[in-house]
Amino acid sequence: MPANNKDYVAAYCIRGVTTQAWADYDAACNPDIVTALSDTPFTPAPHSQKRTTKSLERSTAWLASLLRPKLARQKAAASDPGGAGTYHLSNVLVHMAGGAIVQARKVFAEGLMEDLDGPDIDQLKPYRRLDDGVAGYVFDLVPLRTALSARYNSAEDEDAEAAHPRGAVNMLAPTLSADAGAVDPATLSGLFRASLLPLPTHKPRIANSARSPHEMLRLIRDVGIDLFDAHWAQRAADIGVALDFCFPGHTHAVLPDGADCPRPKVRSGRKADLGHNLYSAEYASDHSRLAASFLDGETYARRAAEGIPNFRPVCPCGACSPRRPNSHILHSAVDHLSWGDRAEEDGVEPPFMRSYVHHLLHTHEMSAHSLLVMHNLSVLDAFFSGVRGVLSLGGPEDFSSQVDRFLEAYDEDMVIFDEAKADWARVEMARGKGRLAREKIKQVESSLGTSVDV
Repeated sequence: MPANNKDYVAAYCIRGVTTQAWADYDAACNPDIVTALSDTPFTPAPHSQKRTTKSLERSTAWLASLLRPKLARQKAAASDPGGAGTYHLSNVLVHMAGGAIVQARKVFAEGLMEDLDGPDIDQLKPYRRLDDGVAGYVFDLVPLRTALSARYNSAEDEDAEAAHPRGAVNMLAPTLSADAGAVDPATLSGLFRASLLPLPTHKPRIANSARSPHEMLRLIRDVGIDLFDAHWAQRAADIGVALDFCFPGHTHAVLPDGADCPRPKVRSGRKADLGHNLYSAEYASDHSRLAASFLDGETYARRAAEGIPNFRPVCPCGACSPRRPNSHILHSAVDHLSWGDRAEEDGVEPPFMRSYVHHLLHTHEMSAHSLLVMHNLSVLDAFFSGVRGVLSLGGPEDFSSQVDRFLEAYDEDMVIFDEAKADWARVEMARGKGRLAREKIKQVESSLGTSVDV
C-alpha cells in the first residue's frame, strides 16, 4: 500500500480515500456514527520523530476538516424555517493517535482540548475546542500492538548484538507478532491512560480488536474502556472454536450436570481453555451441547417443569436454544397440502451437538460458522452482562477481585486458538486444487512400514 499524504489515506479499496471524499461520504450517507480519518503509519515500526509529528498534525487537521462541513450543514438547517434550529450533538469519533509513544499520545489529546485559533475560530463556531465536536474516543489495538512488538524486537536485537557482535542477532532474537500476546499489559494500559488523562471522562471510550476476554477485563479495570467490538469472538467462530466461559466465574465442582457435558480442557498450568476446538477429532462422538458453562433451552425448560433448580445461565443462541417456528412459509401448492393453515406450537428444539458441528466443519458447510457465530456472540454478550452486573452490584473492588479470579481460571496463552488454526488450515487445504494428489501422498506416508509397503 502507498504511504499516506496530507490529503490522502491509503485503504484496502479501489482508489483509497481523500479527506474531502470522506467528508462527502458523511454528508451523503448521514450516518449515526462517523470516525474521523487518522494518519496511522503502517510502515514497519519504529517510526522517526518527524513521522510521528506529521501523524499527529494530519490526524488533528483531518478531524477539523470533517467537523467544518458538518457545522455548515447544521447552520444551514438552523436557518431553514423547517429545520430544527439548534445544534445537534456531534456523532464524530476520533482515533487517539500517537502510536506507542507516551508523550506523543499525550500531545495529541492535549491538542483536542486547546482553544481554537486562526480561521478555525469562525469556521468551527460555536465549538471552542476540537473536543467539543467529538462524541467519543477510539483505540485501535492492532497497530498499537505492532508498534510495541517492534519496540521489544528492537530492544532484543540490541541486547543480542552486544552479547554476540559477530552477527548472530537474527538467530537469537525471537520473532514476536502483534497477536502473540507478547505485549506487556501494563505498558498497553499506560498508553491508553496517556491519551485519556487530558480528556473529559463522560464520553465513551471504544477499543477495537481486543485479542481476548483477559485483555478486555484489564482495559475495563485499568483504563475504563466502555465499548468493544466482537472481532475476537467472530474470529473464534471462523477457526471452529465454540466459546465456553463465563464472568463472573463459578466453581464447576459445586454444580450438577457436569458429566453429561464435558468442560473445556485444562492445560498444564491448571488453567482451562476458553472453549472447544470443534475441528479436533475428539469431538467426532461428543453428543453434548456446545458449552458446559451454559444450559441449553430444552434442558432448562425440562428441569423447570420438573422443579429441578438451575444453577447455570441459559445460552439463548440459535445453536443451543433453537426455537420451533409457529408458522411456515408456503412457497407452492405442495406446501399448502403439507401444512395448510395449521399453526405449530412455539417451543424450544434440542440443541445442536458438538459432533454435528464437527461434521459440518469437516464437510465445509457454511452453516457450521453461522451456528458458531451465533453461539460465540451470545457467550460474549453474557460475558459483558456479567461485567455490568458486577460493576453495578459490587463496585470496583469486587470487580477487580473477580477479574483476578478470571485471569487465574482461564488460559490467556490461547493455546486452543493455535491448535484450531492448525486444524482449520489442514481441512481447508484438503478442499483446494491438488487435493487428490495430497491425499495419495498422505495415504502413502501413513502406510510406510506396513504390509502395503512391502
